[in-house]
Amino acid sequence: MKTHKDDLKNVTKNRAVIEGLYKAFAVGDIPTVLEMMDSNIIWNEAEGNAYADGNPYKGPEAVLNGVFARIGEEHEYFNLKDIELHEMFNDKVLATLRYDAKRNNGNSYDAQVAHFWTLKDGKVVGFQQYVDTKKLNDALTK
Repeated sequence: MKTHKDDLKNVTKNRAVIEGLYKAFAVGDIPTVLEMMDSNIIWNEAEGNAYADGNPYKGPEAVLNGVFARIGEEHEYFNLKDIELHEMFNDKVLATLRYDAKRNNGNSYDAQVAHFWTLKDGKVVGFQQYVDTKKLNDALTK
C-alpha cells in the first residue's frame, strides 16, 4: 500500500524529471527529451493551437514529427522562460511558463502557458498544454 511518504518521494522525483526535461529542451537536446517520454505517451496541444491538428499525439515519434519538428521549421527561435514547477500528488506536475518566440514570418509572441504533466515510473505518460492561442494564431497571420 502506498504511504504518504511514498507520495512525497514521487513528487520530488517527478519534479526532477520535468526539470531535467525543460533543461534538455532549453539546449536543444531533443533526443534526451524524447527519452524521458514513455513509449505510449499521450500528448495534447491546446485546443485552438495550430499543432492541435494531430491530437492526441501517441508516442515520442509522433510528438517529434507533429510538434517539435514543426516548431523548429516554423520559428526563427522558440524559447521557454519564467518556468515554475508546481509539485502535485498522483504523479502530476504543473508547469507555468511563457513562450518567447519568433516565427519565420517575422512575427514574435510572448504567451502565457501551462503544461500539465503526468508521469509513471519516472517517465512522462501524459501531457496537456494550455496556452493563449490567440497570441499564437495572431503571430501566424500578422
